[in-house]
Amino acid sequence: MAELADSIQVDPKTVERWITKDRTPYRKHRYAVASFLRMDEAYLWPEALTPEQSAAVSESEIVTVYPHRWAVPRDAWGRLFSAAKQEIGVLVYSGLFVAEDSGIVRLFADKAKAGARVRILLGDPDCAEVAQRGEDEGIDDGMAAKIRNVMVLYRPLQQVEGVEIRLHRTVLYNSIYRGDDQLLVNTHVYGQPAANAPVFHLRKMAGGDMVSTYTGSFEAVWADAVPLDS
Repeated sequence: MAELADSIQVDPKTVERWITKDRTPYRKHRYAVASFLRMDEAYLWPEALTPEQSAAVSESEIVTVYPHRWAVPRDAWGRLFSAAKQEIGVLVYSGLFVAEDSGIVRLFADKAKAGARVRILLGDPDCAEVAQRGEDEGIDDGMAAKIRNVMVLYRPLQQVEGVEIRLHRTVLYNSIYRGDDQLLVNTHVYGQPAANAPVFHLRKMAGGDMVSTYTGSFEAVWADAVPLDS
């Protein structure tokens, strides 16, 4: 409590009243507390923001929109992951273009060794959902083959402490690439490969809920996924 009060420059008794008497802080203090705790302002004080305010903040989480994944500058992927200090996450069916980038794979290993949590979710190549996605894209067994290729490319990462790789059996509506509070979200379009679909670059803002929606989806898939055998 004292550390929080000192960080946001208020009296500790003020923080105590927020907790014990259910007082709602002023807007600037809510933002400061949410940033300090790395939590959503709307989660801490769900009644404090009007729907209009929440929508406005959420809109500000959109950094840019790319019409296609292939239009995302190559260094944007590197910046996303290299800036991460605590959390790197990848949720895909195959994400072959990432696994084929040896620089990014080394970066994942380096980040894990430096203390970041690196989590990678791949589609189970034997599941019906992957088969359906391959059929939808017109590549049939090609999707499962790409995943198996990625599993080989990621084999060195399986020996790195801090890197976790799991297989999921989920119908993916988006691929998610996370570096701490920033995301690159690649939407999925029926009949089109992911490379042709749009990508949203999002950055978490206190009070917004777009990033939280996608990170919550990541966590739900992670919870049901199974570890990739060595």
